[in-house]
Amino acid sequence: MPAQTTLVIVHTGPVTVQPLSSLGPELLPGVRIVNLVDDSLLKDTMAAGHVTPAVTRRLAQYMMIGQEMGATLILNACSSVGEAADSVRALLSVPVLKVDQAMAERAVASATRIGVAATVQTTLDPTARLIERVAREAGKSVEVRRALCEGAFDALLAGRTDEHDAIVERHLRELAADVDLIVLAQVSMGRVVDRPGSRFDVPVLTSPRLGMERVAELLRGRLERAA
Repeated sequence: MPAQTTLVIVHTGPVTVQPLSSLGPELLPGVRIVNLVDDSLLKDTMAAGHVTPAVTRRLAQYMMIGQEMGATLILNACSSVGEAADSVRALLSVPVLKVDQAMAERAVASATRIGVAATVQTTLDPTARLIERVAREAGKSVEVRRALCEGAFDALLAGRTDEHDAIVERHLRELAADVDLIVLAQVSMGRVVDRPGSRFDVPVLTSPRLGMERVAELLRGRLERAA
């Protein structure tokens, strides 16, 4: 891909930067990756229990800045503000992709009983709604079960990664008894299933690789059309 191809990733916290950016050399060789991080977006959303108009405005401003920086594509890295990202698309002339879109599509194509696990309440419901919407658009009936891994996100922010991983793993094993497949609603949760030797009774989907693979597909398509 040409050096000028630019992916701008908008993050609502630092924990998503490494999992996504680290995939760049493998999946997006030659693509410039720019990370815009504002942890107040997630903090304010969590405090209010939903995405506020102020958060939506700030998200729109960051995406507009990304466009001004020469973005070929903008990736929204946080499911909590995913629905706000949908509303911002109309303001931009470059495509906006949600990191969990490809994961939701894979889940709907692969299972009918789908578990959604999250460590933040404001991420749990938007991810479940995304899966339900993808299923409706595909003409498929799915059952979505939710699991909130309480305490895990606070542990992660405090640097207690082992505690975070243990809480998430326990909830995933409980959820696996009732579903055919599990999706992790947050990029930061992927570390639990990426550990060597980690196994669960059902497939567990994470968004970083699937999301970045979709980015690569979209960028290739744009370049081919421009050729």
